[in-house]
Amino acid sequence: MPAPRTVLLTGAAGGLGTLMRELLPDHGYDLRLFDLRPVEGAPDAIVADLADKEAVREAVRGVDAIVHLAGISLEAPFEKILKANIEGTYNLYEAARAEGVRRTVFASSHHAVGYTLRPQGDDPLIPVGTPRRPDTFYGLSKSFGEDLAQFYRDKYGMETVSVRIGSCFPEPTSVRMLSVWLSPADGARLFHAALTAEDVGHTVVYGSSANTRLWWDLSTARALGYEPQDDSEPYAAQLVAEQGELDPGNPAHARLGGHFVTDPPIWPY
Repeated sequence: MPAPRTVLLTGAAGGLGTLMRELLPDHGYDLRLFDLRPVEGAPDAIVADLADKEAVREAVRGVDAIVHLAGISLEAPFEKILKANIEGTYNLYEAARAEGVRRTVFASSHHAVGYTLRPQGDDPLIPVGTPRRPDTFYGLSKSFGEDLAQFYRDKYGMETVSVRIGSCFPEPTSVRMLSVWLSPADGARLFHAALTAEDVGHTVVYGSSANTRLWWDLSTARALGYEPQDDSEPYAAQLVAEQGELDPGNPAHARLGGHFVTDPPIWPY
């Protein structure tokens, strides 16, 4: 499809949102920023809660597409996850439907399949179609988001690319992250591909760079036109020297979700 010009970026003040609001304009986008908190350096950003249906609809009005990053990105009590990630995502899709926005890129997470055993040795890469096994209420909310996207595709014809993001940071910080790292530049390339590919329907993709130690299959992402340029391997020697190789007997190392399976980090707000 032609590249959308105006894109609503929710969660613009968050870690990933901050990276994408800096990088996506280089791909030709005018961003409309939305977050619960003020966005540093962006006085025109919309500061509102996804629970505010009128504010969400106003934010959606007139945009060509949505990149939905907002919500709780760690574990939290179910009541908080329900409001921010489940009801909030529903409110966004309802606003998009009402305003005729046809394309959304949804920030899903590999924690939707977090209890899946990671590949070892000659095991095949984990396919997108592997059964979902969320590791937290957070991962459960991402499973819901993927199903919501499919429902809105089947009932209303809206298109979504659900990106099961790994860990998007300037550089990997752990041995485990060597396998799931998404460089910020590759993140912008992937979101650009998701915004511009033709006839995506509802497509689920894994979101990472082309890492030497990759655990999952990137073929559905590549089919969108995504061409990752980065690899975590240059960071491997130092991280392995500091932390050692992964121990398959450790549940936090054996499962795709890592320490979210054993001791999930808790949302501080």
